[in-house]
Amino acid sequence: MKRCLARHASSAGDRYQYGAFGSFFTSEALPGALPRKQNSPKHPPYGLFPELVSGNAFTEPRTKNRYSWLYRIRPSVQHGQLEGADFEPWVHPTWVSPPFKHVNPAIQLKFKPRERPPAGVDFIDGTVTVGACGDPTAQDGNAANTYIMTASMSANKRYFRSADADTLILPQEGSLEIRTELGDMTVSPWELALIPRGLAFQVNLPQGADIAQGYYLENFGAQFVVPDLGPIGISGGLAHPRHFVTTKAAYEEKTGEFELVTKYCGNLFRSKIPNSPFDVVAWYGNLVPSKYDMRLFMAINSVTYDHPDPSIGTVLSSYTGSPGLANVDFVIFPPRWMAAEGTFRPPWYHRNYMSEFMGLLQGKYDAKPDGFKGGSCSMHNRMLPHGPDSTALEIGTKGSDDPQRYCNNLAFMWETRLPWHPSEYALQALLDTNYPKVWKPIEPRFDPKAVPKEEEYPFPPNRN
Repeated sequence: MKRCLARHASSAGDRYQYGAFGSFFTSEALPGALPRKQNSPKHPPYGLFPELVSGNAFTEPRTKNRYSWLYRIRPSVQHGQLEGADFEPWVHPTWVSPPFKHVNPAIQLKFKPRERPPAGVDFIDGTVTVGACGDPTAQDGNAANTYIMTASMSANKRYFRSADADTLILPQEGSLEIRTELGDMTVSPWELALIPRGLAFQVNLPQGADIAQGYYLENFGAQFVVPDLGPIGISGGLAHPRHFVTTKAAYEEKTGEFELVTKYCGNLFRSKIPNSPFDVVAWYGNLVPSKYDMRLFMAINSVTYDHPDPSIGTVLSSYTGSPGLANVDFVIFPPRWMAAEGTFRPPWYHRNYMSEFMGLLQGKYDAKPDGFKGGSCSMHNRMLPHGPDSTALEIGTKGSDDPQRYCNNLAFMWETRLPWHPSEYALQALLDTNYPKVWKPIEPRFDPKAVPKEEEYPFPPNRN
């Protein structure tokens, strides 16, 4: 018998819960569904099954440990219990995981935006891995992906669960309706969604929409945290933990024939399941899905001279055991004022220990104002030189020292200690072979006969 009920959610107040990133939240879609005095009572309310989802080893410090207790209609161990259809290996044509065996080119790389796919392509089918690093089996490194979808996962009766990675989704065009075991959220351009590993989720198009595209990161390493502020202090600056919001419990009791796609140790598996995994009636914990509006990011910048390090744009970090060394930093370049005087304002030319993956969500990126479009990606790996193109050099050298407002621009960077390794598909189908030519027009300006002027303070005290 097929039984299908609408999604039942708590009707109390706002759609989301407000607290602080990493804090504990509680939610129930039916009154009294959440046990108040213990985690695993002999007779749970409503006949629900308690289930613990642990994001860390049990013995990790309490301040770092994330977990959630779920109270569900069926235990998730039943997911994939249709005879003869249990977790079949699936080789996805464009979604792959490291380590890769092909050569990683020792050159700056840029990848073109993708073409629109045909109708019926959902988030999973529309994923392309552009580059990756590390090894999901070792819980180290990341994968940088793009997605273009012309159909909802719900239309294809499909759910997804990653045992490998926390998933950071950045819409570039079109909003998303993201459903999870712990509730639902709408995520639009300028916002991000973060879904912890182990939780099932579904990415859908809003009603009436026919396409959405963007970027998403699989973080195989330590869980994301809001970075420490140091001298910036606690009163504000960068991303504030209170601006991250999480979902409220919403369950469906839905049976039929569905597909669960699972990612485990870098491999994909497909399984037919007889019921929706979104049957969690109540939950509490701090291993939760969340979203954040990047327009709330308080940008920090120089108001005197010189271009500061891009670490001031860090929204979230996944740390390693070495202090200050990130498995990945998520950095944004949001709307902001540029006011440094006597300064070349675009990024300097540089060679980094850390490796950069860049993308563009809105507007233009100031280091490449002409040649970088939404949906594009670039990789600048460890110790490979890069920096502003010839157009940005011209603007930065001859432009006025007057304060300038960067409006409606949102670029981002995933910066990691490991070299990004482009996928074979990205190298064959998306590579922009003309990219290194953006630096070709730069002419030498060295003049050994010139007499250097006496160096002045870059911000003259008597300037009117």
